[in-house]
Amino acid sequence: MTIQYTRLGRTGLKVSRLALGTMNFGPQTDEADSFAILDRALELGINFIDTANVYGWKLGEGATEQIVGRWLAQGGGRRENIVLATKVYGRMGEGPNDQRLSAYHIRRAVEDSLRRLRTDRIDLYQMHHIDRDTPWEEIWQAFEILVRQGKVLYVGSSNFAGWQLAHAQGVATARHFLGLVSEQSLYNLAERTVELEVIPAAKALGIGIIPWSPLARGALAGGVSSGRRGSEETRNLVEKHRGRIERYERFSAELGEKPADLALAWLLQNPAVTAPIIGPRTSEQLDGSLRALEIKLTPEILDALDDIWPGPGGEAPEAYAW
Repeated sequence: MTIQYTRLGRTGLKVSRLALGTMNFGPQTDEADSFAILDRALELGINFIDTANVYGWKLGEGATEQIVGRWLAQGGGRRENIVLATKVYGRMGEGPNDQRLSAYHIRRAVEDSLRRLRTDRIDLYQMHHIDRDTPWEEIWQAFEILVRQGKVLYVGSSNFAGWQLAHAQGVATARHFLGLVSEQSLYNLAERTVELEVIPAAKALGIGIIPWSPLARGALAGGVSSGRRGSEETRNLVEKHRGRIERYERFSAELGEKPADLALAWLLQNPAVTAPIIGPRTSEQLDGSLRALEIKLTPEILDALDDIWPGPGGEAPEAYAW
C-alpha cells in the first residue's frame, strides 16, 4: 500500500492524506504502544502527526506532547521525516493568562510545547479555537514573530466559523503575512454543517480542511453491528442516529467494505479535504485505516451515502435560499 500525499492548503508542503492523531496517547494508549504506532506510521509513510498542548488532560502537563517528544528524542530521522502539528488555546494553568490567544499566552505556550516536544520548531501551529477577546492584530503579530524566529513554519486554525476564516485571512493579507493554511473542523458523514460556510470559505482562501472525528467518535466504525460500547458520548451518538447507522452498516456490507473505511474514503474524495485525522489505539488499527485510500466512490455510491446521511443541502446561501 503506497501512501498518498497532497499539498497542505495552498502551500508547497506535502503531507500524507491521513494524519495521525495522538489524542489517545497517554489517557488510553500507553507510551510503549504509542511509540509503536508512531514508528509504524513513519514506516508506512504517514508523515503528518497532530497533537495539542492540552492532550493528556492533566492541567498544564502536556502529557501527550511529552510522549511525542520522547519518541522524537530517539532520533533515527524521526523529526526530519514528519510534519509536526500542535495547538494553542486551551487552559494550561490556573493563572488568568494561561489560556486563549493573547500574545502573552502564545509566546509562553509555544516555548512550553517546544520543550515538551524536544524540537526547535513546530511545523504547523494551530489555534485550537477562536478567541473573541483578542484582536487579530495582536494574534498575527505574535505569530509573525514566531515565524521570523523559525519556531513556527505555518499557522492553522481549528473550530473556526467560515466568516472567522475570512476575517482572519483578510487581516493577515493586509499585514503581508501568509496567515492560515489549514482549518481543523469537525467533519464526518453524520456531522456535515461545515459544508454550509466553512468549506466554501476554506476553498476560496486556499485553506486545507483537516477533519477531526472523521468516524463520529466511533459511531461510524461499526457502532451498531460490532456491539462496541465506547464512551458515553459515542453511545449517545449511536442512539441518536441508530436508524441511519444501521442503514449505513448494511450498505457498507453490500459494498464489501468496513464502515470506518467507507467513512474515511468519503472524506478523502472531497477536494477541499487535506487529511482526516485518524486516532488508532493500536498499530493494527492504523494498518486497517489504509484501506480507505484505495476505495473509489462512484456517483451512485455518493448519492446513496447522501440519502443515508443528508447534508445541509449544499453551500450557503443556496442550501436555504436561492
